[in-house]
Amino acid sequence: MTLRLDADMFDPSCPSSVVPFQIGDKWTGMVVLCLEHGPRRFSELRVPLRTVTPKVLTETLRAMERDGLIARTAYDENPPRVEYALTALGRSLLTLVEAARSWTRENMSELLAARRSHDSRLS
Repeated sequence: MTLRLDADMFDPSCPSSVVPFQIGDKWTGMVVLCLEHGPRRFSELRVPLRTVTPKVLTETLRAMERDGLIARTAYDENPPRVEYALTALGRSLLTLVEAARSWTRENMSELLAARRSHDSRLS
């Protein structure tokens, strides 16, 4: 059996080229979960996402805002206050994120065993 790569498979107009995040992009999925129950400030997002750097979180939030997944609201207060909230489009990702989490729970043992096996061959 020969695998044939269709010339249109990687066409720039293919819908997959505009997917807002990769399955492996852990920060986007985690931000979606953090905003599931309502708006949060940047500093409030940093608490559960303690291992993300401020730079990476800022980049993630900007990309999500650009894709229409979150809304950024700046309040004219002193000190300034900014909140991030899921849009309807962003909320629609909750089903996808839960599916990925469910798959991970169901396959965690096999996944970790495969990693250990692979890593032991490299040693």
